[in-house]
Amino acid sequence: MVLEWLRQAAVNDVIWVAVVAGTLAQFLKPLTYWLRTREFDWHHLAATGGMPSSHSALVSALGMGIGIDQGFDSPYFALALIMSMVVVYDAQGVRRQAGEHAYAINVIIAELLSGHEIEERHFQEVLGHSKLEVAGGILFGIAIMLLWKFGIQPVFLR
Repeated sequence: MVLEWLRQAAVNDVIWVAVVAGTLAQFLKPLTYWLRTREFDWHHLAATGGMPSSHSALVSALGMGIGIDQGFDSPYFALALIMSMVVVYDAQGVRRQAGEHAYAINVIIAELLSGHEIEERHFQEVLGHSKLEVAGGILFGIAIMLLWKFGIQPVFLR
């Protein structure tokens, strides 16, 4: 029974295309950083935050694939939509606020270091996404799934 579940998951294109959308979004981050700053930095391949949001791309591609396969009125799509809303809220809201707090702590530490001897620690400041980065991830994920379902899959898997 477990082997059958693994076989089904292995041939589930919605899973794999969603993972590809999230991975491609992550690989785009150094490029979008360069376009914004004209500085290339490979660390953005593994960093949180940045354009586009890979989490938003992954969950929006997943939701679009489920909607196309199961119907946009199905409970499966409803589940994917609600879970996507939680992920997007976290990406744009909670993690963004944590990043702003890290920035404020870094400023306080820098001010204290200018006059006092204390240990210097730097907190990661870019933890979440702006609304534009989340929207970019959502549109990217949907576009990748639509490209697969209506462009690539019909040609190669007739």
